[in-house]
Amino acid sequence: MQIHTPDPAFMRPDQAREHFRLAAKLSLGFVAVLWLVATLGWGLDLERFGVRPRQWSGLVGILVAPLLHADLGHLIANTVPLIVLGTTMLQLYPQASFRVLPAVYLGPGVAVWLLARDGNHVGASGLVYGLVAYILVAGLLRWDRRAVGASLLVAFMYGTAIWGVLPLKTGVSWETHLAAALIGIAMAVALRGTDVTPKVQYSWEREPEAELDLDDAGEATDATAERAPARTLH
Repeated sequence: MQIHTPDPAFMRPDQAREHFRLAAKLSLGFVAVLWLVATLGWGLDLERFGVRPRQWSGLVGILVAPLLHADLGHLIANTVPLIVLGTTMLQLYPQASFRVLPAVYLGPGVAVWLLARDGNHVGASGLVYGLVAYILVAGLLRWDRRAVGASLLVAFMYGTAIWGVLPLKTGVSWETHLAAALIGIAMAVALRGTDVTPKVQYSWEREPEAELDLDDAGEATDATAERAPARTLH
């Protein structure tokens, strides 16, 4: 039996494709939940469960407000960015995602409840702004080719979103956007060494790997080592 220990700094093309498919499925799954909530809650006025600053009844919004949207147009506006950014985040930064995603999901709601103006704050745009900020800053800090490419793509696609952190438009929770963006930037700085973006390695690039055999006792032995001569008991 042969045992091969893969180098975690490299990833085969088939592994990269599988990783991308999983990231896309998870992002699509979350967006499907948003649409399911909107469909089931049609006519039930679920957005009343949004974040209401400094009201005890508004605390529940910290957990559920990102799942709620004011209308169909609001939901549609968040759908494509969440798929693109979620897939990019999970693909490039799988370890950091376990910290960043909860932070940009819950953190803006906490900040809004404590500091924002009175109103009812709903929507997943906090996630969008948090992921845009993280991917953009992480690419600049890591200076990795794939990370920089993702950073430039995000800047090109969603660079104009920066105006959403300013109180320029009524009816828009700029406080949520600003809090999420600041959290994304802080997480990018704090976790800049968490993920090492794997390099896709093709079979013809690989170095010969040492092969290990398992003996009858189940212990690993080097296949290239000279075997000890047999001993005879009399």
